[in-house]
Amino acid sequence: MSNPYRELFAAPGAKGFALAGLLARLALPMTGIGIITMLAQLRGSYALAGAVSATFVLTYALLSPQISRQVDRRGQGRVLPAAAAISAIGMLLLCASAWWQAPAWTLFVGALLAGAMPSMSAMVRARWTAIYRGQPRLQTAYALETVLDEVTFIAGPPLSVGLCVAVLPQAGPLAAALLLLLGMAALVLQRATEPPVEAHAPSQPSPPVIGLANVRLLALLMVAMGVIVGTVDIVSVAFAAQAGRPAAASGVLSAYAVGSALAGLLFGACKLRTPLHRLLLLGGLATAATTLPLLWVNSIASLAAAVLLAGLFFAPTMIVAMSLLERLVPAHQLTEGITWLLAGLNVGVALGAAAAGQTVDAGGAHAGFSVALYAGAAVLLLALWAHGRLRVQSLPAAQAA
Repeated sequence: MSNPYRELFAAPGAKGFALAGLLARLALPMTGIGIITMLAQLRGSYALAGAVSATFVLTYALLSPQISRQVDRRGQGRVLPAAAAISAIGMLLLCASAWWQAPAWTLFVGALLAGAMPSMSAMVRARWTAIYRGQPRLQTAYALETVLDEVTFIAGPPLSVGLCVAVLPQAGPLAAALLLLLGMAALVLQRATEPPVEAHAPSQPSPPVIGLANVRLLALLMVAMGVIVGTVDIVSVAFAAQAGRPAAASGVLSAYAVGSALAGLLFGACKLRTPLHRLLLLGGLATAATTLPLLWVNSIASLAAAVLLAGLFFAPTMIVAMSLLERLVPAHQLTEGITWLLAGLNVGVALGAAAAGQTVDAGGAHAGFSVALYAGAAVLLLALWAHGRLRVQSLPAAQAA
């Protein structure tokens, strides 16, 4: 039996850009938690640490699509070095300001600059698309990238926290900046697999892809899914702490990521003939349904089982959304489109964490799961809406065929 993932890497240069992208994308999950850990140690304020970290996350969500838009117009080799350098300078400013006890506003300036970090996940997905556009292997490539995203979000935070605690308070953010620069350099040096830039008349620049209604729908769907992730993160930590087993939270969160990664690998290996808009609806329905068991959690074991179940449908739904996006946006704006979806996911995670944190403070850990329930309902409604629009738009093509 053939291995679809091994077949992916038969393409020349695929292993190289995949490894470079994996190295560079570790910077994103390491930076947010690294800022919090660093400032909690050096400034003694979780409120300040959370605000500075949120500034980084939101700036990244706003800027990364614009950076990707420039990548689509000018190429990865021309844009990524400048964006990564600005981000690294911002992290250096953050670390220096924290160490020298500079005014708090300098921390926020550093976070704003650090938010210029390019979406390395989108850059790698764009390279896969340039190789396998229009082929079934592209969905397998998107599945692999989703799993690798999960891996970085499993490995990145504990690595960053461990460096900040065991080596130096600034070690986590500094390591993130170094990995970003090294991974970016390794990626842009691989010119043979860089997606080509299509020529456009300067007087007629392409409008932003977020102006497309279907892209906005998919981005909003990613926001709602991100809220579920952010809620699970915060409430799992609070639930484990209330149960007197705070260390168990890491196992619970690993169960969520492992469930998503395994489902993503399996989904990517399947050759499904079901239309993508129908798969999106099924994924949205399953994602919404799997938030319900969270309401009946009464132990660490049941929490782990519930989040494992919830994770099983996260990666497949995201893979389908990426596959739909590849068909919805012009080829020369694919990187921008992918980045909007990833940015939506990150915004959702931040919003979910904030909303769940307030709910937990007001009503306890168990009350925080209600945020995931509302987000699940939003996922279902958005999936229904997107399914209706995409089904209608696919009818003329099907009738013509």
